[in-house]
Amino acid sequence: MSPAPSLTAAETAKLTRRVTLLSVAVALVLVSLKAVAWLASGSVALLASMADSGLDLVASLVTYFAVRYAAAPPDDEHRFGHGKAEAFASLVQAGLVFASAALIGQEAIRSLIEPEPLRQEGLAVAVMVVSIVLTGGLIAAQSRVLRRTASIAVAGDRAHYATDLASNAVALLGIAAAAWLGLGHLDAVAAVVISGLLLWGAVAVFRDSSNQLMDHELPQADREAIVALVTADPRLTDVHQLRTRASGPYIHMQMHVDLDPKLSLEEAHSVLVAAEKRVLNAYPRADILMHPDPRGAAEPHGGAFAETTLGKRALNADER
Repeated sequence: MSPAPSLTAAETAKLTRRVTLLSVAVALVLVSLKAVAWLASGSVALLASMADSGLDLVASLVTYFAVRYAAAPPDDEHRFGHGKAEAFASLVQAGLVFASAALIGQEAIRSLIEPEPLRQEGLAVAVMVVSIVLTGGLIAAQSRVLRRTASIAVAGDRAHYATDLASNAVALLGIAAAAWLGLGHLDAVAAVVISGLLLWGAVAVFRDSSNQLMDHELPQADREAIVALVTADPRLTDVHQLRTRASGPYIHMQMHVDLDPKLSLEEAHSVLVAAEKRVLNAYPRADILMHPDPRGAAEPHGGAFAETTLGKRALNADER
C-alpha cells in the first residue's frame, strides 16, 4: 500500500484514532445483537457471523491501541519511531481471522452432518439486516480515512469488516432460505462460505503487514516521484542508492545525491535542505537522509548495503 502523502503525522494520528474507536463501538454493538439473536434462533450461520464479529472486536481493540502507540514520537530506545506497531497489529488481526475461520468451518461441517431447525427466524433476519447497515457505514468511514492516511492497521481492520459485510450477507441468505424456503442445509452452507471468505481476507492482511515488517520498498511510482522532486534543482543531477520503507504513519527514505564538486560546503548544504523541503511538501510524514557525493569524483561507498552488482540487478528487476 502506497503511503498517502497529504497529512502530517499528528493529523494522521487524529483520524486513525477516531475511526478505530468507531470500529470498536460498532463491533461491540454487533456482537451483542448477534449473541441475542443466535441464542434465540440457534442458527449456525448466525453463530459464525457472531464469532467473526467477536474477533473483529478484539482486532479493533488491538488496532485502537496500536495506532496510538505507532503515532508516538521517536524516543531514546526507538529512534525510528514506533510505526511498526501498526504492522504487528495487522499480524494479530490475520491470526485471529485464521482462528475464526477454522472454528466456524468446524461448526458448519458439524451442522451439515447433524442439522438443527431454526427458531425466531424473524429476529435473526432483522439482526443481520442491522449488521449489514452498520458494517457498511463503518467501511465507508474507514475508506475515507484510508484515502488520506494509508494506515496499514486501519486497512487490516477494514479488511475484517469488508469480509464481515460479505459474511453478513451470506448469513442473511442462509437464514432466510432455511426459514422461509425450507432449505435448512443452506444455513450451514452459508457458514462454510463465511469461513472461506475469512481465510481469503486473512491472507491479504498478512501479506500487507509482512511487507511493512520486512521493509518492502515503496511502490515504483513513489520512488520516481521522490527522485523527480530531489532533482528538480539542476545543481543536483543524480540520485542513487535510494532506499525507502513505510513504518506505520511514517516513511523513511535515504539516498546518495550527486552535486557539483565546485560547490562550497555551505552551498551544498543549502541545495540539500531545499531538496528535503520539496520532498517534505509532498510527503510531510517522511524521515529523510541524504548523502552528498561530488559528481564524478566519488569512490564507491555505502557500507553493508552499497550498490553491488547483485544490488543493481535486484533494483532493475524491481523496476521492471
